[in-house]
Amino acid sequence: MEMGNENLKRVAKILLGAGLIFAGIGHLSFARKAFQAQVPNWVPLKKDDTVLISGFGEIALGTALILAPKKHEKLLGLMAASTFVAVFPGNIAQYTNRRSAFGLDTDAKRLARLFFQPVLIYWALKSTRNLDKKFDKTIT
Repeated sequence: MEMGNENLKRVAKILLGAGLIFAGIGHLSFARKAFQAQVPNWVPLKKDDTVLISGFGEIALGTALILAPKKHEKLLGLMAASTFVAVFPGNIAQYTNRRSAFGLDTDAKRLARLFFQPVLIYWALKSTRNLDKKFDKTIT
């Protein structure tokens, strides 16, 4: 049964990485304008610059989650979780400023989206063994 759990974590990590790559590509191309709707007004960069920089970062992080050696997965999981924490103010800004993007065109949909962020954080941590009790808690 343990091998099944390991395979599930591996698949979850690959899916998370693929999702980050897809989102990053969206930042650079087909969803660029929609991602700008999530950049809070207080960010000191131009919205488009913020979207482009974060897009390259998501592509790099997603690629690393999929391809990096297992010895780095805990660090990468922490980085992914931190990324999801860091972009959360953008989700809040989309909600509070009533900006429609990604089909989130009502307050209820934008509010519901806020509750998905903790799921992504958990997914990043769980799929990279950061929440496993049997593994050493060090990042090395």
